[in-house]
Amino acid sequence: MENWLGLTNRRVLIAGAGGIGTACARAFAAAGAKVAVADLDEARLAGFDHPVAADFSTTTGCENAVAQVVEELGGLDILVHAVGINHRVPVLDTTDDDWDHVLDVNLSSAFRLGRAAGRHMVDAGWGRQIYCSSVSGLLAHPDHGSYASSKGGINQLLRVMAREWASSGVTVNAIAPGYTETDLTRTHLDKPGVREHYTSLVPAGRLGSVEDLTGPVLFLASDQASFVTGHVMYVDGGRTLV
Repeated sequence: MENWLGLTNRRVLIAGAGGIGTACARAFAAAGAKVAVADLDEARLAGFDHPVAADFSTTTGCENAVAQVVEELGGLDILVHAVGINHRVPVLDTTDDDWDHVLDVNLSSAFRLGRAAGRHMVDAGWGRQIYCSSVSGLLAHPDHGSYASSKGGINQLLRVMAREWASSGVTVNAIAPGYTETDLTRTHLDKPGVREHYTSLVPAGRLGSVEDLTGPVLFLASDQASFVTGHVMYVDGGRTLV
């Protein structure tokens, strides 16, 4: 069926040009969407048709990014939030600055961008927002206090946004990857025995790839998911089953 997903000419903002964000940008473009990619690191934006230099740590930066995309693309239909950092230390060793930094980058940026995009989408009467959560928002991994809290916060934030905006035609969902090879995880996975240990915890018998995530993201952004909202979709090879 041609254009089964209904993404042709949809206007998309991908926040975060890391591995997941870049994979999603390419997938949306392949589906016929108009894609803008925003990141603080302008070097990551090379090669994209609609690059947006943006500082997601401030309200102004988030609102300006949304405004630029609306102006350049003629509107905004879909927001994908793929911004995230981790700081792997025990809670007792986590400083206030470390805590604040992770929560600000991961959770506050989701709130600020979601709010800015939500205003436009609610006024337009249609929209899709998809956030990158994590199995860490559900499971209690050691050394993940700030990261897990930020992802758990995203899970609840999206539920509230979904509840508030459902009558306006706006859906809000998340994907929750399991152990996935990305720039954020690669250094940790390359430590002796770490990749093997994590793989042993996944019933599917392998770690995820960024390409494993693009199908679920495109589905949640599509016409086919118009009645799906407030949902966290675990894309984890069964990790949360055991």
